[in-house]
Amino acid sequence: MKSSIRDQIDSGQIVSSLAEIVRVLESEEIRDARVRRVLEFLNRLVPYECCALLVGPSKNAHLFTIPDATESTREALQSSLSDMLHVMDGNGDIEPSGTGSGHLVLPVIGADRIIGVLQVERHDTYALHHVQLLSTVASQLGAYLAMVELKDRERRAQEVLRESESRLRAMSQHDVLTDLPNRLLLKDRLSQAIARARRNGTQVAVLFLDLDGFKHINDSLGHAIGDKLLQSVAACLSACVRKSDTVSRQGGDEFVILLSDVTHAADEAISAAKIISEVKKTHSIGEHRLRVTVSIGLSTYPEDGQDAETLIKNADTAMYHAKQCGRDNYQFFKPDMSLRAVERQSLEGQLRYALERQELLLHYQPKVNLKTGAITSVEALIRWQHPERGLLLPGQFLTIAEDTGMIVAIGQWVLREACRQTREWLDAGQLAVPVAVNISSLEFRSGQFLEGVQVALKNTCLDPIFLELELTETVLMQHAESSACALGQLKAIGVRLAVDDFGTGYSSLSYLTRFPIDALKLDQSFVRDISSTDDAIVVRAVISMGKSLKHTIIAEGVETPEQLAFLQAHGCDEGQGYYFSRPVGAQQFAKLLETGISAPVWN
Repeated sequence: MKSSIRDQIDSGQIVSSLAEIVRVLESEEIRDARVRRVLEFLNRLVPYECCALLVGPSKNAHLFTIPDATESTREALQSSLSDMLHVMDGNGDIEPSGTGSGHLVLPVIGADRIIGVLQVERHDTYALHHVQLLSTVASQLGAYLAMVELKDRERRAQEVLRESESRLRAMSQHDVLTDLPNRLLLKDRLSQAIARARRNGTQVAVLFLDLDGFKHINDSLGHAIGDKLLQSVAACLSACVRKSDTVSRQGGDEFVILLSDVTHAADEAISAAKIISEVKKTHSIGEHRLRVTVSIGLSTYPEDGQDAETLIKNADTAMYHAKQCGRDNYQFFKPDMSLRAVERQSLEGQLRYALERQELLLHYQPKVNLKTGAITSVEALIRWQHPERGLLLPGQFLTIAEDTGMIVAIGQWVLREACRQTREWLDAGQLAVPVAVNISSLEFRSGQFLEGVQVALKNTCLDPIFLELELTETVLMQHAESSACALGQLKAIGVRLAVDDFGTGYSSLSYLTRFPIDALKLDQSFVRDISSTDDAIVVRAVISMGKSLKHTIIAEGVETPEQLAFLQAHGCDEGQGYYFSRPVGAQQFAKLLETGISAPVWN
């Protein structure tokens, strides 16, 4: 119990103590420390047994007690003060209670509302001057706590604003789908990297990447699967480079990688080769196991450009050159590529009108039975009769058609024209043979492909046995399950099916047994070097496997008597190539049907 002598305090001491309380409330200490010191000053002004202050709504009440109470006492005070605060909440005119007793409860009012309750317990009763004094302290506490609450709200608002600004800044500089830096942030980092390289005498490399055949994944499996594949590729690319490098997404299926502080040109090639190897690994997207390749163009500061925009443009140009070189490879930028890029752009614009202007035509190359020399079928091969450049071969424009999506419309025209020409030969009394048509990946994955085949056959009144569709093993194995289903539907129509360029892709023998295939076309690269031991082994193995699967084996690119002799000796069924006939026009092929192939000597 505190002595009553301490009750005798003159007005000067009161003013001094209240001034000290004001200084405490205006100090730089944290709120809890300030409030606790104020309660300690109250002990000098009015002796008490226990003083407690409850701040805030009852659900989140903050309780201060002097002296420190036991846990049970704190709980009792908490409950009592919370109830009191709840009753007084919203009543700013409430009068203090407890005058003339040892129990005093005072409302703590701030911003015209009760924000807390001050409760003082003492052994003796309180006189009126005690109540007035404590009311003054409660008022100061209320003003202070209201100010703290206002500052807290302002601080929280500023934090929310800063967080929002940070998020907006990040969103403006990052790709929404992959969370990679976008072209804006890439350009900024590339400019900084160039500035550092200029000071330090080092190099900067830019890799421009484009996924090969990504469009048909979107078209066949939907954009949701395509987006997840892009996210998987983004994670793969990030894992392939250093933390100091930057992987960015330009949009669509294009990515750009910044390699900073490069000291050797070989480092760029090593990074590109690693990326190509890692990206082509299987990506597990839900129930799908997807494989995709990438074409990469490389440019280097300072040789290929002095600024970010030039380096990116030149790397993009080199990437298109990688596409033209067969995809799934990387190419360094060379100055003459810019001229070819301009030429390619011009060709692309003209190709869009080639169908409309009827500039496309078909040539026909026979497939020959290697035992009898008879023509067994014919492959329809597209040509472009360019008004200025003359006759263009597929390698000069089909890559552009595939990159722009024009390949679908062109492929549909080839299918219709091949069926029409075969019907014309039949109507003319020719000894017609099946016509084979190459089908691109985009065509095969198109939702209208099956219907297009049926319409072409129906409109020309052509029996399905006269149509053969050739698809590469890469196209078939990219989505093996859906390919098996699509092939089954085509087979049900009655058309023949062949795997083109066999041996250059990634076939699974288990799937080959499931695909309703009629023929395997051995890629010409094996036939060309058939004299080498390795290629000879491959050719013999493919022929043996084809026979065991009851597939017709057709060798592409037969050009010499030695190649023909080897194929005949090992039981290859059919051959196709310049040794028998170059691709010729429809009228010339009709004559071949009449005269037959006369050049080779048949066993």
